Amino acid sequence: MESKQSNTIKHETIRGNHHMGDEESQQQHVIEEKEEELFDYTTRAQWLRAAVLGANDGLVSTASLMMGVGAVKKDVKTMILIGFAGLVAGACSMAIGEFVSVYSQLDIEVAQRKRGNNNNNNNNNNNNNNNNNNNNNNNNSREDEKEEEGLPNPLQAAFASALAFSVGAMVPLLAASFIQEYKVRLGVVVAAVSMALAVFGWLGAFLGGAPIVRATFRVLFGGWLAMAITFGLTRWMGTNGF
Repeated sequence: MESKQSNTIKHETIRGNHHMGDEESQQQHVIEEKEEELFDYTTRAQWLRAAVLGANDGLVSTASLMMGVGAVKKDVKTMILIGFAGLVAGACSMAIGEFVSVYSQLDIEVAQRKRGNNNNNNNNNNNNNNNNNNNNNNNNSREDEKEEEGLPNPLQAAFASALAFSVGAMVPLLAASFIQEYKVRLGVVVAAVSMALAVFGWLGAFLGGAPIVRATFRVLFGGWLAMAITFGLTRWMGTNGF
């Protein structure tokens, strides 16, 4: 009898452990799903903004520049040289502008946090004893380390902008490099740029958690508008003897 009772107790214990293990795994799965749903996309905002903005600028500005030249010059060599010059100048401009902008933001945030920390330290010195001050200093140092992780990185933003601009600018350059026929070359450039704009718009919306269709159409329409305006104005100026 005692052996049967002990076996019964063992079986019940094993079942209970399995049941608890299943509940823990289910709870862990629910927690992971909630973490995915509550993911803060703003942590990606710094590099995502620089990368998407740089890629779109490189794609649209270089393509518009090449379309403008193509409106008055049918030579493929001239179009490629103008596009390459736009790639180099635009990448440098984007990198420097992003570096200066993000560094200014960094200076402002650091100064603001220093003022906040000084005010907190003054309040702690007036209200707490020495032991409490030591504990508060340790807590403040830990909070400072966490805050430094969220500070913007100027070099990261500058590199992302320059690289993304170059990647975007290479699309119209490669599309126009191997086509000698004037009208076909312009059509291929527009088609390649349109596909790249759609991809960049989709990628930015996907990584940022934004509506994909709306963001993609917005990027695509903006690129078409820029190329059309540049081509039309340059063609008008060329035909009127400027």
